Amino acid sequence: MDFLLNGDEPGRTTILLAHGSGAPMDTPWMNTVAENLAGEGFRVARFEFSYMAARRTGGSKRPPAKAETYAPEFLAAIAALICDGPLIIGGKSMGGRVASLVAQDLYDTGRIKGLLCLGFPFHPPKKPDNRRGENLAHITCPTLICQGTRDPFGTREEVETYTLSEAVTLHWLEDGDHDLKPRKRVTGKSLEDHLQAIASQTKAWASASV
Repeated sequence: MDFLLNGDEPGRTTILLAHGSGAPMDTPWMNTVAENLAGEGFRVARFEFSYMAARRTGGSKRPPAKAETYAPEFLAAIAALICDGPLIIGGKSMGGRVASLVAQDLYDTGRIKGLLCLGFPFHPPKKPDNRRGENLAHITCPTLICQGTRDPFGTREEVETYTLSEAVTLHWLEDGDHDLKPRKRVTGKSLEDHLQAIASQTKAWASASV
């Protein structure tokens, strides 16, 4: 398995990130997130699920299968990653959701210290009754979800009505969409501002909870 590494220094807390459903691990968005987290003192590893890796060699560009399909691949990535310090798993959108499906068992057995979700897909856009992430109501693994307040996969108004475990910390990015991008005319902030904010928040959360 191929990994992209940032801040690859021994003993650092490692964050293993998976990509979202439609874009690979080396988009400008993912690159910036990884660089910012490394700047906060983390070692960041990225990997791709098989369907996305296949696209690089001319494979099908069909949408991915259900998130549950990729849980074994996330476990395989953890097994393949050389890690001599604490480990946090997570990802963008679908990547974070897949991580959430395996996090509890890994936490219970001491293999990971936390879960980081960047734009959690609580439901498909315009389908709020098709809920996802019900396992977050009972999770005991320390979890940080960074979510845009106008994310069509779960707005602040919607998510605040959900039952979430006390282990879950929600960090809201004002006016952020599913990429956490705000409208500058509304907030005066840029996507870069928000991506730096999630790195800072991740450091604060990890220091306090992980």
